[in-house]
Amino acid sequence: MNDYIIDHPQLQSLQKRLGALLVWIVCWLMWIYLLVPLLTLGSWLLGNYKMTDEMRWFGGYGSLLQLLKIYLATLSVQALLWLCWVFFRARRKRRFLAASGRKVDDAQLCSFFHLKKQELEQCRDASLITVYFDGQGRIVHLEPDIPNDGCLFLTDKDVAGLL
Repeated sequence: MNDYIIDHPQLQSLQKRLGALLVWIVCWLMWIYLLVPLLTLGSWLLGNYKMTDEMRWFGGYGSLLQLLKIYLATLSVQALLWLCWVFFRARRKRRFLAASGRKVDDAQLCSFFHLKKQELEQCRDASLITVYFDGQGRIVHLEPDIPNDGCLFLTDKDVAGLL
């Protein structure tokens, strides 16, 4: 299945790279933020009572409960913001690029995709096309997958390709 995954980060735009880096940083910060109280609890269970002294200094058990409420509220707000972001992205209308005024004829399509005229017609009629890329992300070859019996069910080849 790895043959079908395009794994060339150099083909990503700068905006996508920076976005991925930002998400990576935010996720690691949230992970650390969630683990610090567990590490403190583990340290206390192992006999480090420094945090107990700090807790007495800052107001004892009542203060701890207030901090836990703030902690829970912070986590809830983060989860709510994340869910809002997910729903916003899912609901957002896709922007379509304006159509180019330039018309491309069949001969240009055939030369660009390295196809013969008959193969181009097969690609237009096919419901599934396998696209082959080179190392720079350019399309090298298109291969239409037309079922030979006209059946709408998956064949063994299709199932093997999905696994």
